[in-house]
Amino acid sequence: MSRIRYKRIVDHLATRIRSGELAPGTQLPTLRALMAQEQVALATALRVYNELEAIGLVVGEPGRGTFVRDSSLPRGMGLEQHPPRSSAVDLTFNYPALPGQAHLLRDGLRAIAASGDLDALLHSPPQGGRPHERQTAARHLRNRAIRVPGEQVLIVNGAQQGLAVSVMALLQPGDVLALDALTYPGLKTLAQFHRLDLEALPQRDGQMDLDALEALCQRRPVRALYCMPTMHNPLGTVMPQADRLRLAQLARQHDLLIIEDGAYAFLAEPAPKPLQTLAPERTLYISGLSKSVASGLRLGFIVAPLEMIPALEQAIRLSTWSTPALTVALGCHWIESGLVDSLEEQKRADARRRQRLARRVLKGCELSAHPASYYLWLRLAQGLRADNVVSQLERQGVRVTSAAPFATTAHVPQALRVALGSISLEALEQALHKVRDAVTEL
Repeated sequence: MSRIRYKRIVDHLATRIRSGELAPGTQLPTLRALMAQEQVALATALRVYNELEAIGLVVGEPGRGTFVRDSSLPRGMGLEQHPPRSSAVDLTFNYPALPGQAHLLRDGLRAIAASGDLDALLHSPPQGGRPHERQTAARHLRNRAIRVPGEQVLIVNGAQQGLAVSVMALLQPGDVLALDALTYPGLKTLAQFHRLDLEALPQRDGQMDLDALEALCQRRPVRALYCMPTMHNPLGTVMPQADRLRLAQLARQHDLLIIEDGAYAFLAEPAPKPLQTLAPERTLYISGLSKSVASGLRLGFIVAPLEMIPALEQAIRLSTWSTPALTVALGCHWIESGLVDSLEEQKRADARRRQRLARRVLKGCELSAHPASYYLWLRLAQGLRADNVVSQLERQGVRVTSAAPFATTAHVPQALRVALGSISLEALEQALHKVRDAVTEL
């Protein structure tokens, strides 16, 4: 049998499993049934099931058969994590840190200890933060060209909780949420958990297809749109100003709520103004300090219209009650001292160095990435399967992510998302050489 036909059977079954047509626990045809159904030899049928098992979609049980595995939370990128081997190099997540940040933490804690009213840090703050802390967060957001009073800013436990609170407060099960065909997995999983009706929008040259959005709004009652106009994850694109203006117009015309994710926006300098500045009455802007300062500093911000603030505060109260006072105090101290501005500038330079390294090592590969992004999108050559590359690299001690967690359609492109920001430059170069060898040798 030709290789093309063999791959067609694997792709067909993989698509049915990923789309949910074949639910977890479903028993697949026996080898003999597959042979008769596809008119293939026993060796080919075995090869099909072996490959599906190798990429984690099925499991074979001796004496019983082959069954669909539960892959509702894709390996390494859902909200449930599978820890890598201790020796593995992890290129699936970004925890960017700079040398000397531990000393900054020591100095920051000393400064807080020397300040007055430490007793206040032992008590739960109001939902969304104390008024002066919200004002400090509002001043920080001016770096993103967002100018709002502190009353319109809520402090939460990181950008991920900001997304969760927004969905919990403002959307209902069954609401139609439009989002990119490739998008942030944390939001996709969150939306599925809340039983939202997801509508994937095609992307042209890495940008949201606004014609498709307009057609969707004419066809269905879209409640909200999730997007990353500045530093899209995983593609690293930045939405042009003209598209932002049109998107704001479409949102007003069809009464859309915009959820704007700015977690990586600090890396794009200069960048067009956020959608929040173009449609402030209907936009939630969500960002945080996990990427720009430290992943352990779970401090996020929601900018919202005043009329939405009470519902968001209620969602914070029902989920985590409040953000730890000591964490907020440290974050605000670093914002007021100018340290956050300095770290953001240094991390932009660090991300540019890593991108230059990646483009040198992966020269000749088809890449998509912003010059100052902490990740890149690597499209694979025709005939190469991302799951096979991921499995081979993991055996070599390097973890990368396939396109599957990012895809919101049944069609999953054959591509890898490679995070660049969590390890030293030396370790990154060695890991990228393994990635290059894997995608060329296979």
